[in-house]
Amino acid sequence: MTLYEIETERLVLRQWRDGDWVGLHRTYGDPEVMGWIGAAAGDLPSTAAAVGRMSMHWRLLGYGMFAVEERSTREIVGRVGLMLHPDWPLEGPRVEVGWTLQRSAWGRGYATEGAKASLGFAFDVLHLPQIFSMTRPDNARSRAVMERCGLTQRGELEFHSWKQVHYAIDRKDWPPRDAHLPRMNIRKVGER
Repeated sequence: MTLYEIETERLVLRQWRDGDWVGLHRTYGDPEVMGWIGAAAGDLPSTAAAVGRMSMHWRLLGYGMFAVEERSTREIVGRVGLMLHPDWPLEGPRVEVGWTLQRSAWGRGYATEGAKASLGFAFDVLHLPQIFSMTRPDNARSRAVMERCGLTQRGELEFHSWKQVHYAIDRKDWPPRDAHLPRMNIRKVGER
């Protein structure tokens, strides 16, 4: 199985490394950040376990959540990428594009830049037919990211005991005509 990294103008979306849970814990240990995804803030061991799950997702499926690293500082500021939801109750895509960034990275366009790079990977490398994204209805920031990436609202539902609004984009609609795409370099980094 091939593993990938993506370099954009300001970010490196890379595979997880030993010790990355320390950097990710600035995100996963923050109650305000985690509240938006319907989870409690975790301790360092639970963040390490989450990194292990994300790494395993890559090894099993050939895609997953990337560690998001700022190019200028080499600091991990969160995660972004693709995640399979086998229990997604609706017809259509079961692969979500998602992001969770530490608060210091909010409002800088990193979620949009990383999500667009992940969508490019999903459609141009993996050739997936459709990608969805979901969030709480009151999460205006994430909804705006979805719209900037060309996803359109498809409906609302309850999923994992949370009310969610969901958006999607079809491969034939990628890239959106009016969306600025970041310069990106997708490269293979190894075989597993």
